[in-house]
Amino acid sequence: MHLQDLLDHIVNLSDTVGSDQHLQDIPYAKIKHFAAEAKALDAAEIKEFSPPKRYVLILSMIHRARIQARDDLANLFIKRISQIHRRGKDELERLRIKFRQKTEHLVATLADVIDVLETQPEDEEAGRSIRTLLTKRGGATALHDDCAAISAYSGDNYFPLLWRFYRSHRSTLFRMLRLLTMISTTEDKSLMQALDVLLKHEHRKSVLIDDTVDFSFTNERWKRTVQVKTEDGERINRQHFEVCVFSALAAEIKSGDVAIRGSEAYADYREQLLSWEECEPLVDDYCQHTALQNNAQAFVNNLREVLTQKAAEVDAGFPNNKALGLHESGMPILKRNEPRESKASARALEAALLQRMDERNVIDVLCNVAHWTGWNRHFGPLSGSDPKIENPGERYILTAFTYGCNLGPAQASRHLRGTVTPHMLSFINRRHANTNKLNAAIKDIINHYHTFELPKLWGTGKSVAADGTKLDIYVQNLLAEYHIRYGGYGGIAYHHIADTYVALFSHFIPCGVWEAIYIIEGLLQNTSDIQPDTVHADTQGQSAPVFALSYLLGIKLMPRIRNWHDLVFFRPGKDITYKHIDILFKDDVDWELIETHWKDLLRVVLSIKAGKVSSSTLLRKLGNYSRKNRLYQAFRELGRVVRTLFLLDYISDIELREQITATTNKVEAYNGFSKWLFFGGDGVIADNDPEEQEKVIKYNDLVANAVIFQNVVDQTRILRMLKEEGVPINREDVATLSPYVTSHIKRFGDYIIDSNAIPEPIDPTLPI
Repeated sequence: MHLQDLLDHIVNLSDTVGSDQHLQDIPYAKIKHFAAEAKALDAAEIKEFSPPKRYVLILSMIHRARIQARDDLANLFIKRISQIHRRGKDELERLRIKFRQKTEHLVATLADVIDVLETQPEDEEAGRSIRTLLTKRGGATALHDDCAAISAYSGDNYFPLLWRFYRSHRSTLFRMLRLLTMISTTEDKSLMQALDVLLKHEHRKSVLIDDTVDFSFTNERWKRTVQVKTEDGERINRQHFEVCVFSALAAEIKSGDVAIRGSEAYADYREQLLSWEECEPLVDDYCQHTALQNNAQAFVNNLREVLTQKAAEVDAGFPNNKALGLHESGMPILKRNEPRESKASARALEAALLQRMDERNVIDVLCNVAHWTGWNRHFGPLSGSDPKIENPGERYILTAFTYGCNLGPAQASRHLRGTVTPHMLSFINRRHANTNKLNAAIKDIINHYHTFELPKLWGTGKSVAADGTKLDIYVQNLLAEYHIRYGGYGGIAYHHIADTYVALFSHFIPCGVWEAIYIIEGLLQNTSDIQPDTVHADTQGQSAPVFALSYLLGIKLMPRIRNWHDLVFFRPGKDITYKHIDILFKDDVDWELIETHWKDLLRVVLSIKAGKVSSSTLLRKLGNYSRKNRLYQAFRELGRVVRTLFLLDYISDIELREQITATTNKVEAYNGFSKWLFFGGDGVIADNDPEEQEKVIKYNDLVANAVIFQNVVDQTRILRMLKEEGVPINREDVATLSPYVTSHIKRFGDYIIDSNAIPEPIDPTLPI
């Protein structure tokens, strides 16, 4: 609801500093550091600096604010256009319901006309009867109008209805066009030319305009809506044309076909990539490290050979594959395994451990883990000018508890009986903690956790599962979107959980985004001693471009796909057929496209490895269909090959399916475990700042990992005690245990009762 305010904000920032070139000689990383430092200070503290440093800090903060404002404006614009289309679809459905009665009336009239023709053989007599019938039913003119109305809304074309929902936003959207500098990232300039026509006719009042427009940027349905046939020839409906162009612009900004100058999330990704001249010396070493072929022809030939061989193996093994059957329609189906019940000895071992687990509260756990790992040493002043604080280690622990359990500083201070004030907790969060410090603290816990023997019985650490869980946030928030599956507004805490149960990395992302975009970034950002090379996810964690990028980065993507037979299998060649599984293959691979763009694919991967561009930024651009973007098409084609290879393994290897299910079950269990610790504030993240929202997720991971660490320490100690007492312990039984134990954890700490305390006397008769 604040698109106009954001436009004013951008204008004010521009008026404050004018040019973007003040900091052009300072590296981008330093500008980000200076901006973060300035944000952590107040005006009085900045005033104490010498003028040069003061100006650099303030300019850096304003520079970052301008970038963020452009990103926010693009996000709001995309959401606004999406909302206009959603309202158009709802209006079409409302009109269909409204005209349903008229449809039934017309059908009944037609049935009566047919009855007249069947019962009255004479044409003249039948004609008189039909005319009388139509007069009784409202008259030919009224019936004709009803037919026209129903015909207009009988299809799925809701585009003519969008103008009424768009026009109230018209002036704001035109203002946005004038404020932002947009450039096409492809050779197709048709949309940019249409934008020029749009601006040219901004102040026209007439509905129809005469101009030459190349409509190749949009689809046929829009063309039929926009172009109007008149006596003077074909003309353009200006109102529908405006909605059409803004809709196409939102789609192309989202897909990366249009970039916004001075933005970060919507910048021209081509400028962030290494040039091929910079990549060429790196290719041989990288290909050797990832077992890829170092030239386009060998790369394609190897993939074709592997796909041909794998498909032939699965087809030949089909008769002996007991887990794969045939439906009546001839479609292969996967047979479900019988669930395995836990052994009595495993249940007895779990009960023995739970009985001996010491009761602990969350703050004690954080203190213990800080003593063992020193995780709180990473917290500290973001600015060198910050004064020292008393008992920093203790206060860092209390801050982690406050935000990790979502209590908030005011509520936490009340329960901590004045140990620390709300201001101090808020001050430490703002001035002594950021996402980098939280990641470093979490990394310490993970590395110490990895030295224990017990987690190695649960997994090797070479695979990770990624999944998201919805957390509530305020509706008036840039990140907030309505989640259809969960219901309500919020964001997604997207976790990467190792097969040893510990949380490696987390993002906080919008509900509407395809989760697969962030699946690789979590692995690349993880710098702990646990370095997985296989990632599991659910259906949301896969797409063809994600499979392609994973393959090129040397990562095995193995998701649990709900409706796997709805995905297209791609055959290695047009002339290749299969005896048993041929029905699965709907198309063949365009090997020429992959070979042609092999250099472009390598450029992207080497740029990601060099830190020039994040995988999530790139996948967001590759995650939206673009008929213009040949790089997207090359990634999609390579992904089709890699996904077909995985699907062939998935349907033929029952142990692989069991492994994927077991690992994804761990991340789903972690979602519930971390939410159990996120008990404050009704589970609603109360901050609207995206950086603070991300920090809350990191705090929650820190607390959850600390409890996991403490549980492993206690479980290890108890297992040793049981062994010394002569209790038989089986490795298979120990492997069924989990560190997500909560029955012995007190989330709220100790509340002391004093029955001897006498309250003040009361007098109900006192006047108010």
